[in-house]
Amino acid sequence: MLKVFGEKIVGMDYQLRKGVYAVIFNNTRDKVLTVQNSKGHYFLPGGGIVEGESYEECLQREMLEETGYKVSIGPFIGTAMRYFQSTKNEPLLNEGYFYLAEILEKIQEPIEDDNYNRWIDIECVSRLLVHDHHCWAVKEIINKR
Repeated sequence: MLKVFGEKIVGMDYQLRKGVYAVIFNNTRDKVLTVQNSKGHYFLPGGGIVEGESYEECLQREMLEETGYKVSIGPFIGTAMRYFQSTKNEPLLNEGYFYLAEILEKIQEPIEDDNYNRWIDIECVSRLLVHDHHCWAVKEIINKR
């Protein structure tokens, strides 16, 4: 069953944005990797799919751009959607595809200079992650332990 978060406001024309995101735990599995932007907001690493790109290709590209690391993509966690308004007040519907992944070697410095890699305690996921569907993906893995 597809999980949907946020409230769809009648009459709003939502722009669909598909993205692929990684849930990556540290070795002791008590922290999850996030990307913190310059405004202090936390997100799972990943992002929008470029036309013609597979989900796996998108996730590898986004990981390099945001973190500088190559990853090993593991099992598919699931798909979840979230209705929200961007900081520019645009109505958006993010359709997220979530994968469990592991960090491999560092390939380069991150391309996006306003993002910072942050390991956050799994107890802080609900409080810190901006998007509810990102929280859902992390909790899906935690609950299956």
